[in-house]
Amino acid sequence: MNTASSRLGFIGMGTMGAPMAGHLIAAGHTLFVHTRSKVPDAIAHSVATVCATARAVAEQADIIFLMVPDTPDVEAALFSEHGVASAVQGVQRSADGHGGKVVVDMSSISPIATKAFAQNINALGCDYLDAPVSGGEVGAKNATLSIMVGGPEAAFEKVKPLFALMGKNITLVGGNGHAQTAKVANQIIVALNIEAVAEALLFAARAGADPERVRQALMGGFAASKILELHGERMVKRTFNPGFRIELHQKDLNLALSSARALGVSLPNTATAQELFNSCVAHAGKAWDHSAMVRALEMMANFDIGQQPA
Repeated sequence: MNTASSRLGFIGMGTMGAPMAGHLIAAGHTLFVHTRSKVPDAIAHSVATVCATARAVAEQADIIFLMVPDTPDVEAALFSEHGVASAVQGVQRSADGHGGKVVVDMSSISPIATKAFAQNINALGCDYLDAPVSGGEVGAKNATLSIMVGGPEAAFEKVKPLFALMGKNITLVGGNGHAQTAKVANQIIVALNIEAVAEALLFAARAGADPERVRQALMGGFAASKILELHGERMVKRTFNPGFRIELHQKDLNLALSSARALGVSLPNTATAQELFNSCVAHAGKAWDHSAMVRALEMMANFDIGQQPA
C-alpha cells in the first residue's frame, strides 16, 4: 500500500483527534471521518468526507485511525452493528501475508482489551496497531506527539509515514498491547511528577517564597522537567483550562491500578495520585487540567499557591 496519497479514515474528532486528522488532510490525503459529537468546523469545512457511521469510514479507507476516549468507545467503534469490523470482514490478505486494510487505535485504553481487539481484527484479515500518544492538545496541534506503537513491524513501517505527520518521537515498542502498556507507564510517571511539583510549589509558597521564582530556579537544576516547566507555570498562574482533563487521567490511572492488581504489583504512589484526582472531581473538577491536582493539596493545606502567607 502506498501511503504517499492514501484513502484514510479517522474516527473521533475530539480535542486530540481533530488536529491529528487535520495534519493528514493538510498533507493531501483523502480522509473519511466519523465522530459521535459535532464535527469541528475546521474538519467540516475541509475536503474531508463526513460519514454517518464507523462502518462507512472503513468501507472507504485503507487505513483507519481511531482516537476515542476509553476502552468501551474503541470496542463500540470496532465491533458494534455499524462498526469497523462489519466493513472489513473477508478482506483478502496480500501476498506478503498482511491485510489489505490496517486498523490503528491511537486511543489510550486497556492493554488486555487491546490484545483481544487485535486478535479479532486479525481474524477478519486486517492488521492492527495500537498507537497511543503523549503530548496532549499542544502536541496534537503542533504535530509533536510521542507515538508508542504495538503490532507487526510490516504494518508499522506501512503506517509510519502517516505517524510522522502527527508526531516526532515514533517508537515500535513490541507486539499488540505493548504500546498501551507503555502509555499506562507514561501516565503513571506524569501523574507522580505533577504531584511532586504541586507539593514542592505549595511548600515553597506556604514558607513565604515566590513560587514562580522558585520554579525558575529549579528549572536550572536536577529537578528540571517538562512538568515543572509547563504544569508548574499553570499552577502558579492558575490556568487550569484543559489541556488534558483530570477525568481522562483518572481513566488512565484506573488502567494502571487494575492491571497492577492483575499482575500482583503494588503501585502505592499511583494510588495516592488517583485519590488526589478523586478529591478534585468531588469539588467539580473533572474537566480541570490535570495540573489542577495541586488544588487537592491546597485544600488540605487550607492555602493556595497564589496567597501571601499570614
